[in-house]
This record gives sequence, C-alpha cells and structure tokens, in this order.
Amino acid sequence: MSTDVHLRHLRYFIAVAEELNFTRAAERLYVSQPALSKQIRQLEAELGTSLFKRDRRSVALTESGRALLPHARNLLATWDAFMMPSSRLRIGMSTVLGRGLLPSIRAAIPDVELVVRQFGWDDPTAGLRESSSDVAFVWLPLPDPDAYEWIHVADEPRLLLVPGGHRLARRDHVDIDELLDEPWLALPKRSGALRDHWLALEQRRGHQVRVTAEITATDETHEALVNGVGICFVAAGNASIFTRDGIVAIPVKGLPSAHLVLAWRRDDRRSLVRTFARAAQKAPRRLDHAHRYSHPRPRSPSESAV
Repeated sequence: MSTDVHLRHLRYFIAVAEELNFTRAAERLYVSQPALSKQIRQLEAELGTSLFKRDRRSVALTESGRALLPHARNLLATWDAFMMPSSRLRIGMSTVLGRGLLPSIRAAIPDVELVVRQFGWDDPTAGLRESSSDVAFVWLPLPDPDAYEWIHVADEPRLLLVPGGHRLARRDHVDIDELLDEPWLALPKRSGALRDHWLALEQRRGHQVRVTAEITATDETHEALVNGVGICFVAAGNASIFTRDGIVAIPVKGLPSAHLVLAWRRDDRRSLVRTFARAAQKAPRRLDHAHRYSHPRPRSPSESAV
C-alpha cells in the first residue's frame, strides 16, 4: 500500500462500502458528498485500482474493494486499540446524563479514566457508529440494532414541553389526541426511527405530523420552545434542563415511556466495556419521579451478558 494512503481514506472507504451510497456515507461522516467522492478517488489513485462500480442508480464494491474491506477494518481497529489506553473509556451521550449515574459509576471503577463527550441529536448512536465512543447512553430505538449490545438503564415517561403562554400550559395532564394538530420540533431526519419515536408517530395512528423546525441540541430546543416555534416531548429525567424561562413540562396520557440504555458495539469484546456496563447496571439512580409513570420495557439482549 502506498505510504500516501491515510487512515482517513480508509474510514471513508469503509463508510461507502457499508452504505453503498455516497450520500448516506457522507451524512454518516459529516462531510459533503463532493469531498467524500474526492477522497475515494484519491484512494483509488494511490492504490491503482477501482474500489467501487458506480452508475446513476447504484454503488457496488469491485473485486478489489471486497478484498480491501476486511483489511481496512482490521487496520483501523488495530490503530484505534493502539491509540486508546487500556484504562480509558470514551463515553458518548446526547444530553447531560444526570440521574446520579456517572458519579456512582466513577466510584465503582476509580482506576478507569472516563472521557465524556456529547453528540448532536443527528447521531442517535452518540458516537458508536463511527467508533468515536466506546460506550454510549442512548435512547431506543437504535439504528441497526444488530450491530449493538445494550443494557437497560431507565424507563422514563415522555413529558410534553410547551411555553408558558401555550393553551395547554396550565393543564395537569394532556391526552395524546389533543396534540395531533400542534406544530412540532423534530429530531433531524438522519436520526431515523428515533425521530419517529419522539414525534410519537405510532400513537398518531396515521395522523400527519406538522414539523416546524428540526432540533439537534438542548440550547436550540429551548430557544425554539421559548419563541413558540413548536412543542416537543422530553424524557422526565431531562425535563429540568428545559423548564426555565416559562417552559413547563406536562404528563401525557396514552404515551409509552422512553427507554434509556447503555450500548456498545457488538464486536467490541474488551473486558473494560463489560466492567463499565456492570458498574452502570448496579449504579443507583435518582429516578423516583420516572418510576411513578413507568411502563413495561423491552427486554435487553444483554441483560444477562454483563
């Protein structure tokens, strides 16, 4: 392999090989499609061979591409393992975790360095998909669930967030059917099934949702709520982040709970990951308010695995 081939080229190649679509791969990598295409062409030029067959309708690996893929994956896995000390774990999350979890986990595994990073809501895996995180606290449903293992962390009711002047702001509770025609704040389309979950599409029974803005982080969500752009649901454990400047959180009838899990890549067999998962599973939680509204939760594929 040419010494001019960079790890970045291989990461880009793997993304296209797995997506078989340059647009989706570019979104996954947070780069523009032209930039991604340029990097792939550079890699092909360095290797002196075509890696993909392209036409207007499809992308497929060439024989050379199929041969390179397992080696590229192994090389990146080896590099990532070399760069990550055995006593350090990268933790991804989408909002402030709270719930008393991290202090309890730190106390249980004091010799492990925990590096915490927040991710935008356009990545429902909080860094797992791109190997930017080793473990992540995320909400179900996960995209590509077969690629991950997870343990249950908490069930929390989904509350409605509205500004103080909203017609429902003084209510003790609302029914989901009262919300069908409201303007909604939605996660980015890239978040897939998780966007549908926080819009409660299943409970709408086919009633079309009116999305007035997309939200990718806490601050812009709060700003949109304050300015009356739309309303949204929030997990009970995160409600206190938003309930200021007149924003109120209201219980909703007919809406199943949200499920918070700790997830990791299925092919990551490091003992450190399992140690963290065990500590997370045993950690006490400040979730009394959530348990009052709890609903049955889906069984985790890793309940007995850690």
